[in-house]
Amino acid sequence: MDKRRTSLFFFLFSIVFFYLPLIVLVVYSFNDSKAMVWQGFSLRWYRELFLYSDELWRAFRYSVFIALISSSISTIIGTLGAIGLHWHNFKFKKYLKIIVFLPLIVPEIIMGVSLLILFVTIKLQLGLMSIIIVHTTVNIPFVLFIVLSRLAEIDYSLVEASYDLGATEFQTLKKIILPLLIPAIISGFLIAFTLSFDDFVATFFVAGPGSTTLPLRIYSMIRIGVSPVINSLSVLFIGFATILTLSTTRLQKYFIH
Repeated sequence: MDKRRTSLFFFLFSIVFFYLPLIVLVVYSFNDSKAMVWQGFSLRWYRELFLYSDELWRAFRYSVFIALISSSISTIIGTLGAIGLHWHNFKFKKYLKIIVFLPLIVPEIIMGVSLLILFVTIKLQLGLMSIIIVHTTVNIPFVLFIVLSRLAEIDYSLVEASYDLGATEFQTLKKIILPLLIPAIISGFLIAFTLSFDDFVATFFVAGPGSTTLPLRIYSMIRIGVSPVINSLSVLFIGFATILTLSTTRLQKYFIH
């Protein structure tokens, strides 16, 4: 088998491996039966989702709110932290870099347990605030890593030229650095939003009564069997994620050029 056929084989294998489960899910979201046996095309489960799934939508709105707040906070902290780490020299900078990236490799279950112990120790009531704190803590290293990668590509002579022309540090940050970082900031925000929205493990430990997010709600539903309503909701998410990805690509091209 020549190299071209080998590459084509692995490409098709990767496509099937990644997308076959999604295709099956989309097909069965239109199945008229509740069981995993095809009994004809139907929009029954979409009607059930939009008209009779109030608790599911309440959990969805709760997850979106938490994701927006936590991703916004982590994007601001991560961006400013990356700028400080990249361009400012101070004692123990090397060790600080290691510490801030540590949550990337620590299992999320350990993060969840450790933060639960902390919240109990300081007597913080579990609920909305505790979930936002956990999600922000988990997301900051991801934003930091993305913005640092972009900073490494920026020509520092642009910053020096700004200082030579009399700009202050804040003016340089506002007029030069932040516009150059916009693609990375957008990417960091979207990744933080996605991680927060579908986080289950850490949220499971710190969610209090009345603070059920969508992943927790879905988990509680599938314990008694996979509901086709979840398939319908998943299809909507796939469509939204596809549109968001395409829009982000176009947006990044706009800012880069």
